[in-house]
Amino acid sequence: RGVVHVTSASTSAELVDPLAELPKVGAWLTGLLGGLRARIGDPAAPGDPRFSPHGVIAFTGRELVGDAPLPGAEVHLVGPAVAPRAGSSDFPWELLDPSRRLVLVSLGTANADAGGRFLTEAVTALDALGDRVQGVVVDPGRTLGAVPPGVIVREHVPQLDLLARADAVVCHAGHNTVCETLWHGLPLVLAPIRDDQPIVAGQVVEAGAGVRVRFRRVDAARLGAAITTVLDDTGGHRAAAASIGRSLRAAGGRSAAADHLERIAARHAPLPLLPR
Repeated sequence: RGVVHVTSASTSAELVDPLAELPKVGAWLTGLLGGLRARIGDPAAPGDPRFSPHGVIAFTGRELVGDAPLPGAEVHLVGPAVAPRAGSSDFPWELLDPSRRLVLVSLGTANADAGGRFLTEAVTALDALGDRVQGVVVDPGRTLGAVPPGVIVREHVPQLDLLARADAVVCHAGHNTVCETLWHGLPLVLAPIRDDQPIVAGQVVEAGAGVRVRFRRVDAARLGAAITTVLDDTGGHRAAAASIGRSLRAAGGRSAAADHLERIAARHAPLPLLPR
């Protein structure tokens, strides 16, 4: 209907072609979009409704997307919208040992039921590294039983506050956790589960800021080796993460997103009526 609109890309996976190696699925999606245009818009229009021609606000950075062309000239990479979060936390800060390196393990809240085995292996790996590593494991589904005294397990954690103190993160490659981790300049161990997570994990590995493990098959020994790799920075992961973090912070986040929205609105504002 010609209404000026802006779309939001909440993950870097939206800005690449995730179906490049799945042509039949790509054709199926193209058919769905064609049917959508026929029902509510212009059947001859070539545009993709995910990417407004007026502007796309993408909460990610070029380092994750890579060198591939963006899906339009009006895609604005603003980095993550990281901001202080309201509310109090009962996290036991006094249990953190400053003499050991802090590793946060989180699979997000949407994977609580699927994460029991992985979190169990993570606890075993962290316990084996306990002379120099302290693990904080997020277990919203209460899947873990008794854990070694050196590992802290909580249903919920103040993630941004912990990231400010952490040395590395083990996660499911969810885009929010990945960007918040990189925003703090921390390397990652990535165990993607579903959705866009394999794509995001691949982008982080390609950028040099982390290593990938297999969520359903990794054991404590392999997970411990991956954690040691990013902590010891044998592959330059920490330097890459720090570089990406500087770029994400410079992108502007929520303020840059608001600036782009204001500019787009001003560019398409109706002309004032002339006095008669």
